Amino acid sequence: MYKILLVEDEELIRKGLAYMVNWSELDCCVCGEASDGEEGLKLIQDHEPDIVICDIRMPVMDGLAMLEHFGGHHDFEAVILSGYSDFEYAKKAIRLGVKDYLTKPVDFDELRLCIRKLTAQRKERKMNEYYVNQARVKLLEDKVLDISHVEKLADSDKYTRELLAIISANYHKKINLYEVSSQMGVSSSWLNGKLKAVTGYTFNSYLNRYRIAKAVELLCLDELLIYEVADKTGFYDYKYFIKVFKKYIGCTPAKFVKEQKQTGKDD
Repeated sequence: MYKILLVEDEELIRKGLAYMVNWSELDCCVCGEASDGEEGLKLIQDHEPDIVICDIRMPVMDGLAMLEHFGGHHDFEAVILSGYSDFEYAKKAIRLGVKDYLTKPVDFDELRLCIRKLTAQRKERKMNEYYVNQARVKLLEDKVLDISHVEKLADSDKYTRELLAIISANYHKKINLYEVSSQMGVSSSWLNGKLKAVTGYTFNSYLNRYRIAKAVELLCLDELLIYEVADKTGFYDYKYFIKVFKKYIGCTPAKFVKEQKQTGKDD
């Protein structure tokens, strides 16, 4: 069910919204009520609602001031209620990410249509996020990141096979092509060319991809902090880890972890 938070200073209106709407019919439930924006902020943090319905004019902190706290970036859908049909309010509300603007007295049919629209949009967005996230995790099974697939390609070449084994055993350490090629008794440029001919990737590109694959595995386990994952996968420069992760996965590690957790909740 989608969680609805009501932020309205007039108790009669707030209770009317809470009890005169069949929220379960809309696949929703009221998770909390607040009488001003300051109280609303706390409830947003505590309950993480899907939709916030709030008045514009309230004591202590009004609805727009409450939304300004998020700078237009929030995880909930916002609906403004007001007896003031002032276009300036509406314009400011739109800038703050408000999805709808309803006037008092509340037309419950209009409110129900609004909620159905917002829950449908939210469901579609969650599904899109889910499939995008699944696609990212699928990279682990893709030939780009699956070491076993590349090992099969390298079966006929002992140098590439040995190089891949070294990467697999030492990806979490500081490792460079010059040292590896010296260990193998060949030139770094020749070994790099051999690896690219077999796998399609240079040493640095393949090493980074392999490390990111391992990082994704660790992040999915959700047992380590992000900087610990970076360290355990050979990225001793945290900023560089963020850059490489975003390059191959399409988002930052923090966002990846957040989406993983959200997917777990939705499942």
